[in-house]
Formats: sequence, structure tokens, C-alpha cells
Amino acid sequence: MPGWEDTAAAWLFDLCPPGYRGHDVLRKHPLFLARMARQHVSAALAAARHGYGTARAEIGPTLPAAEVDAMLRVYEYEGTRAAATEHAVRLVEEALGGERWEPRL
Repeated sequence: MPGWEDTAAAWLFDLCPPGYRGHDVLRKHPLFLARMARQHVSAALAAARHGYGTARAEIGPTLPAAEVDAMLRVYEYEGTRAAATEHAVRLVEEALGGERWEPRL
């Protein structure tokens, strides 16, 4: 599909901090943008995993159990979302790098 790279770059910029839009090198080289977006999303995933793993010990004593459980559900949701996004970014990065995916039955 012609022009998919422009659509991919717009999506990748949406995943990154706003300041990334100010870097010409990322506009000129979507593969660089994809790499930085993947690293940003990977960091968000790592943060969600860390937060989930430490929440009860760090915050649990100060909040009611139901509130801690609600917070853990947020970490779980956001971690799952970040993992899926990381996978999608990796696929886009591979495509921008020239890899082509062939479906198998």
C-alpha cells in the first residue's frame, strides 16, 4: 500500500513524547523514529511491570486493600497494552527496515 510509511510515522510520533516531533532526523528517517518509539514503549512496559511488582510493598500499607487491587488492575491493563504496542512497533520497525511478512496457512 503506497504511503503506508507516512501513516506509520504519524502513529509512531503519537506514541512518543511530544518533543520528538521537533527532531528533523526522526521525520527524515522513520526507521530511527521506530527505534526510539520502541524504546519509549519498552520503558513504559518495564515501568508497569516494576510498579505492579512493588505496589503492595510500597503503597499497600497506606491504602485500603480494595484500592491497592484497583491500582494493580491499572498496572496490569497498562502493561498488557504496552506489550501489545511494543509488538506492533517492532513489526512496523521491521517493515521500515525492509522486512516483508508472508502469511502462512
